[in-house]
Amino acid sequence: LKEENAILRSKINKLQILSETQADKMRKLEKKLEENKIKEEKEAQDLEAMVQHVEQNLQLMTKRAAKAENSAAKLRQENAQLQAELRNSRLENEALRAGQAGLAVAKQNAEVALQHLLQVTTSSRASIRQLLSGAESLQLVADLLKSIDRIAEV
Repeated sequence: LKEENAILRSKINKLQILSETQADKMRKLEKKLEENKIKEEKEAQDLEAMVQHVEQNLQLMTKRAAKAENSAAKLRQENAQLQAELRNSRLENEALRAGQAGLAVAKQNAEVALQHLLQVTTSSRASIRQLLSGAESLQLVADLLKSIDRIAEV
């Protein structure tokens, strides 16, 4: 009986040690699980913050693109007006040549109109380039948002 008791006590001790070992493992796994949850929550918050930042940038770029489009439209309109003014100046110039009166004034007016036209044309080109740049930026942001969606799914 004593021998059997000793054997049983030995088994109980081994089982207690095994139980404590498993409890330690369980605590470690629970701790690791909690750490992983915290890490995932932080990553989700970081991702959400990044998405919000990208959305804000997209809104800013959209506003810039709209301003650039408006500016380009105004410059096109001004360009058309100046071209009409240039045509009128040329017609006036031709009429003055035919009459041989005020030729120098007409030439000067035509030259001034031409200079204005060239300035507006240069300005229009710059605005159109800016508009194209804004459109490319918007496309980049859209591609980035697609990538973010794919990352979120993964």
